[in-house]
Amino acid sequence: MGKGSKNWDPPTVTDEQQDDSSMMTTLNSSLHEKGQFTWEEIRRHSNKKDRWLVINNRVYDVTKWLKHPGGQMVLNHYAGQDATEAFHALHPGINVVQKYLKPFYIGDVATDEDYVDDDQALKADFEKLRQKAISKKLFQPSRFFFVLACAHILLLEIAAYFVIFRYGTGWIPYFLAVAFYAAAEAQCGWIQHDFGHLSVFKKSKWNHLLHQMYIGFTKGASADWWNHMHFQHHSKPNVIDKDPDTRVEPIFVLGDKIPIRAAHHNAKYGKALPYNLQNLYFFIAAPLLFPVYFQFMTIRHAIKRNKWMVHLNDLFWLSLFYIKFFTIMPMKVGLFGALKLLFIIRVFEGTWFVLVAQSNHVVMDVSHDDVKSSWFRMQLKATCNIEKSHFNDWFTGHLNFQIEHHLFPMMPRHNLYKIQPDVIELCHKYNLPYIVKPMGQAFADILTSLETSGKMWMETYEELMNASKSMK
Repeated sequence: MGKGSKNWDPPTVTDEQQDDSSMMTTLNSSLHEKGQFTWEEIRRHSNKKDRWLVINNRVYDVTKWLKHPGGQMVLNHYAGQDATEAFHALHPGINVVQKYLKPFYIGDVATDEDYVDDDQALKADFEKLRQKAISKKLFQPSRFFFVLACAHILLLEIAAYFVIFRYGTGWIPYFLAVAFYAAAEAQCGWIQHDFGHLSVFKKSKWNHLLHQMYIGFTKGASADWWNHMHFQHHSKPNVIDKDPDTRVEPIFVLGDKIPIRAAHHNAKYGKALPYNLQNLYFFIAAPLLFPVYFQFMTIRHAIKRNKWMVHLNDLFWLSLFYIKFFTIMPMKVGLFGALKLLFIIRVFEGTWFVLVAQSNHVVMDVSHDDVKSSWFRMQLKATCNIEKSHFNDWFTGHLNFQIEHHLFPMMPRHNLYKIQPDVIELCHKYNLPYIVKPMGQAFADILTSLETSGKMWMETYEELMNASKSMK
């Protein structure tokens, strides 16, 4: 879900900030002897070569943790920060997971009178809400629901092959085959998302296996690549330089801060794309996202990271998709015809995905990281919903309840609407906006947001260029 550089480093403190008075040095030395650290000390360890993070007031040095299942970037994004809420939101079986943290434990957070948690009350209320959801068994999946979801994907794919082989390649059967296959691929995107979030089975290994199978064999993509990108998005949604979905400056500028940054860069090094027209070329970029970019990046990721050597996953599973497709389809449409058909399917599948995914986020606040912001506040600021209906639920894979999904990523999607009233009540208590839109408006707002950001870039770019000319 999105693009990003693996070489990006979180900002570090300046040399001036690292110079302590002799009194502070003495205090820190005494604290370290007791295995305690102030927040001032913890925040210094905030880059990928020296990263500490805090979970439940316990300090962990995860600099050398190279096999974190959620990827290295997630650890980088929380370096020098409190990762407690993200840890609980993204990990099942907390007691089991904590065993893996033991080797990295170095001490506890010291009582720091200067540290004020502005969101402590909201954090406490959100934890009560999470416990309420647990007590109401909202994290327990309906096996019947997921069996039906998987079965209808299989039926859609079979229908695509059946139409082509039974009725030929005339316009009507060809169009129906594309529609069936694109729907199967889009719906597979939602079901692999469920497995990827470990929300179907109690045992993680079964979720991982089905995730690899569906995203690989049914969709032709890499599960590891999805994990690498998607958990960054969930841990820091719409956070500049951390959420991969915001790192799209080669093609788009989002929000009201990235356009300014891009304008300064373009004024200094040369103009790139005409971002003031991004709301127009969106209609070209969105359909090409899957057939041109995602398809290449998932295969590249699996090969580059040697994922075929790990439990025969990733490259093995996605290879089966291409073997299946290019063994069966050429029998009826030829090799070139199969290539063309797959490209067309990817165009419709990609457009479907972009409309759903971006309608919930690109229209919301895109800003720099606020280390003191609570999980609840951060997710609400970056996310909005689409109205509930049977069609909307199916079309979006229940991600029309994007707010609830971001607050509780492991909650089975069929239960998200059940927690919605409690989330709205908590928003009202803390005067936080809870945004719900009709689907049509949500899709149209993508274009409006891109147009606004594009104009902001253009105005800033022209001002800088005019100022540069006047100085010559």
